[in-house]
Amino acid sequence: MAMTTNTADGDAIAEMNTTPLIDVMLVLLTLLIITLPLQTNAVKLDMPRITPPQTPPPAMTLTVDFDGATLWNGVPVDRATLDADLAAAAHQDPQPDIHVAADRLAKYDAVALVLSDAARAGATHIGLVNTQNY
Repeated sequence: MAMTTNTADGDAIAEMNTTPLIDVMLVLLTLLIITLPLQTNAVKLDMPRITPPQTPPPAMTLTVDFDGATLWNGVPVDRATLDADLAAAAHQDPQPDIHVAADRLAKYDAVALVLSDAARAGATHIGLVNTQNY
């Protein structure tokens, strides 16, 4: 395993042959890589199972006409009655879905006023319907 070389002066220099050591190191490195368990990036969580409700919540229709008039399930209502109906709907369990259908010619501030009234009453299931025409 040793090797001897001569310098220009004729002195002998002893050097170690490292080729077999590199071979042994590569074999050990290969065995180490093979025996290590594979690392996974998955995080295992035990999530609770939530069952969907058996019946869908009721849906209430709130329509805003072109002139700003509001209809609650097809019945014209004034603002005080609308606030009372929205508050009653917000306190139901399960809370009904409120479908807001605005006329194409309705002003933005009338629709925004109805939406803010519903949010102020505590309704959380509010959605706009029939918007594909716009």
